Amino acid sequence: MKAWRSYIIASRRLLDALDADLEGHDLSMADYEVLAQLSDAPDRKMRMSELAELAMVSKSRLSHRMKVMEKAGWVRREECESDRRGSYAVMTDQGWKAIVKAAPSHVASVRNRLMDHLTVKDQEDLAKIFDRLQTELRGQFISEN
Repeated sequence: MKAWRSYIIASRRLLDALDADLEGHDLSMADYEVLAQLSDAPDRKMRMSELAELAMVSKSRLSHRMKVMEKAGWVRREECESDRRGSYAVMTDQGWKAIVKAAPSHVASVRNRLMDHLTVKDQEDLAKIFDRLQTELRGQFISEN
């Protein structure tokens, strides 16, 4: 119970702090995660369904985020030529500039708020634990949707 409660409290505080640290860039953690996924994708373009899965949000929630991000000029949607039911999320040049500008302070925030408080062994242990958990949970998430 102690491990669970500590995890919940620390993870919520960490995410709130990281979110607050992005406010100066007019980005939320949800926006940053979407932009980060798109920045790593070929041509900065990804199927909406794949992006929803990677960002761990429902398709409807991603659709809502996309509307906000489209209004900001960071992304646009494109129809999928081969499958009219699908669409792509595409990062714009303005979105690229937004994440490039925010990335150094976000990385510094992650280091300051988390990584600097962990030994190398702690980091390795966390990586193993969360890799195992995300694999297990991802399989459950996919099978339920």
